Amino acid sequence: MAFRHPLHAPADADPLSALRDLGPLEDKLGHRFSDRELLKRALTHASATATLSNERLEFLGDRVLGLIVAETLHARHVSESEGALTVRFHALVRAEACARVAEALGLPDYIKLAGTGFDSARAKAAILSDVCEAVIAALYLDGGMAAARAFVMRYWAQMFEDPGQGAEMRDAKTRLQEWAQGRGLPTPAYREMERTGPAHAPHFVMEVMVEGEKPQSGQGGSKREAEQDAARKFLARVMA
Repeated sequence: MAFRHPLHAPADADPLSALRDLGPLEDKLGHRFSDRELLKRALTHASATATLSNERLEFLGDRVLGLIVAETLHARHVSESEGALTVRFHALVRAEACARVAEALGLPDYIKLAGTGFDSARAKAAILSDVCEAVIAALYLDGGMAAARAFVMRYWAQMFEDPGQGAEMRDAKTRLQEWAQGRGLPTPAYREMERTGPAHAPHFVMEVMVEGEKPQSGQGGSKREAEQDAARKFLARVMA
């Protein structure tokens, strides 16, 4: 039985009908939707239709993914500290991990967005990450937590087993925070310097500040990506 939710699209609104046959995608997801409009909406970018885009589903899917990953790590790594679990958690829920799963699913062939394609590789990665989270929300709303968990456990399986070791597993912001703490410095602070581009493909410039050090800017298709870039560049500079 499908779960009904306010995110469900109105019955008389059908700008999503042009999406290709979703049967093969459902096979990959391991779930047959009782309400396919949820899946269609998860695949619809805001540039295609603002009123029926996947943004609200993305919001929910991010939380569902986080809960499943946190529960799994808590159960698997019983002797690890909160800090160690947090490092693993961020490696598994970050945009790069979601985009990797989206590519494995073939989601670029199903996404509905304005224009003829992605504006750039950076925009593509950000959109794929968002759509993956929206799809997780659609699975959750249509099939409950069991459907969402089965999907995550299948497509995150290898990353749960080997998310990377040492510095490679820690994102740049985490490594910079550890660098600062190791020197008795306050937590690095980030601020937005610039935002340009259209709503469906924004470009951010963020700056990271560490007490006693020269600020460093970074760029990306989201604030998080730009912050990561700034942190990477900062670390490369101070460790050169």
